[in-house]
Amino acid sequence: MSGNIVSVLLWVCATDFRTFLLSRVVGGISEGNVQLAIAIATDISDEKQRGATMALVGICFSIAFTFGPALGAWLSTISTVAANPFGTAAGFSLFLIVTETVYLYYCLPETLPSKVAEAKLAGTPAATNGTTKATTRSASKTQAKMVSSTQTKTYQRTNSHFLLNLTHLGFILFFSGMEFSLPFMTYDLFGYTSALNGRLLGYMGLVASLLQGGVTRRLPPLTCVRIGVVSCLLALLLLARITTVTGLYVATTLLAVTTATVVTGLNALSSFEAGEDERGGKLGNLRSWGQLGRGVGPLLFTSVYWWAGREVAYTIGGMGVLAVSMIVFFGLKTPQGIEGVKVGDVKVDGKEL
Repeated sequence: MSGNIVSVLLWVCATDFRTFLLSRVVGGISEGNVQLAIAIATDISDEKQRGATMALVGICFSIAFTFGPALGAWLSTISTVAANPFGTAAGFSLFLIVTETVYLYYCLPETLPSKVAEAKLAGTPAATNGTTKATTRSASKTQAKMVSSTQTKTYQRTNSHFLLNLTHLGFILFFSGMEFSLPFMTYDLFGYTSALNGRLLGYMGLVASLLQGGVTRRLPPLTCVRIGVVSCLLALLLLARITTVTGLYVATTLLAVTTATVVTGLNALSSFEAGEDERGGKLGNLRSWGQLGRGVGPLLFTSVYWWAGREVAYTIGGMGVLAVSMIVFFGLKTPQGIEGVKVGDVKVDGKEL
């Protein structure tokens, strides 16, 4: 959060492109809030609740994505600093991030299982034989390591984390490239302003949040991912050929389905393939691979967009997502022991939990 504050401060002070670019670099280095929220969600939930808890994180993200672009587009029309036309939006973002940081500092407890166990053991009476707090902490760490070692030895994986990470990388590579170029495409085709683009992205976020709350959590994780990549493929192929606003909103609806399913499903699959002692690390790796795709994807996609045109760029993107779909349909499997488990864990093998 400190890195995010610095990033937005640079944005507030940005009166040239280099400073703004530096703010985005700092923001990228500090990125990880969503994945940390997911890691915390896995720490505070068991396997019966984990999918539902992570789906709640996805719903919150979708709701923010619904109102954020529209709010940003509106704030961009309010000029308070002549040297920085987006100073109002940057200032409001700084206010939100500082408020969130203060709230997290005072209200968010530690959730890492080993740390929680250590704190509990350190708080128990241990003076009968003169045991010091340092000894208690050492014993708790040893116990946590022993439990973790036992869990790791007995844990069996169905899908390798490398394959899950590769899937995330490939998907984000093409999806983020398309997402970054979408405002340029709407401007080229339909003369969209910032307000109209904000309305379009707000619509996508609204549909995604409704799907997250009503549909995604009732589906198995692998089914979520499969539905999402197919929707993304159809959206990209459609965007390569649309000529009407109606077609644009149809493609945006498909992208909303993708937003509501793929990342949530991959997070659930990755968490089910990791033991309690390694879950945070594995989810962090998954996020890192995705961030690599998010960094490279827009650069490659927009380069092709301006060099070869919309049709070629989105068609190539569609072929890339088709390759990702092959991995999802033929390379990934439902983890052992969670057959019938939904993302929201509503039912297991047809029985209510």
